[in-house]
Amino acid sequence: MGMTIAEKILAAHCDRPSVQPGDLINCRVDFVMANDVTAPLAIQEFRKLGIARVFDPERVAMVPSHFIPNKDILSAEQAKMMREFAREQGCIYFEQGQAGIEHILLPSRGYIVPGDVYVGADSHTVTVGALGAFACGMGSTDAAIAMATGEIWMRVPPTLRFIYHGRLSRWVDSKDLILHTIGHIGTDGATYAVMQFEGEALRDMSVNARFTMTNMVVEAGGKAGIMPVDQVTLVPR
Repeated sequence: MGMTIAEKILAAHCDRPSVQPGDLINCRVDFVMANDVTAPLAIQEFRKLGIARVFDPERVAMVPSHFIPNKDILSAEQAKMMREFAREQGCIYFEQGQAGIEHILLPSRGYIVPGDVYVGADSHTVTVGALGAFACGMGSTDAAIAMATGEIWMRVPPTLRFIYHGRLSRWVDSKDLILHTIGHIGTDGATYAVMQFEGEALRDMSVNARFTMTNMVVEAGGKAGIMPVDQVTLVPR
């Protein structure tokens, strides 16, 4: 049996001919993200490592998207720490008024593309799997390691395939599909698994609609969500 999309991506990023569920791997990452909630802890853990610079400032982004504009002194201090670290390191940073929701902002700017391994200190990092990337959220400590080394240590997850046949009826959209799916398998039905979405019902979906489905895999306990790459991915409408 051949490898799944996620397994092929992970194998390519750890220089193995193949991987299978349960394998423990050191995997290179293409991009790392933290936001104004998770970045301060990641920065603190990064400092403890005794490493002066992030592995590649062009592959690390700080995105203020939760407490901007700041609601209180604490959130302002968190944003200040992130801003100063980004300037010190020369990594990608979006100032207030330049940013948005990180899960849409970064792919819209072309920072994540099909076949990438993308990690972020936010559970809904999985959103970007709609582009055919392996995208997963992680804790701030793990994000600090990724920022420092450009690698993550992980167990290869199994893949669950969800195939949607037919065409969507009027007033039915991607949100309905994913809510129905999670209602069917349960909120722990995909624990530490990749949810792979495919089938003719998805072919006419916009990239934004696809983002809606992969965004919600964490609500079923998923490690990542992914969709095959097609013309809609490559030439979004």
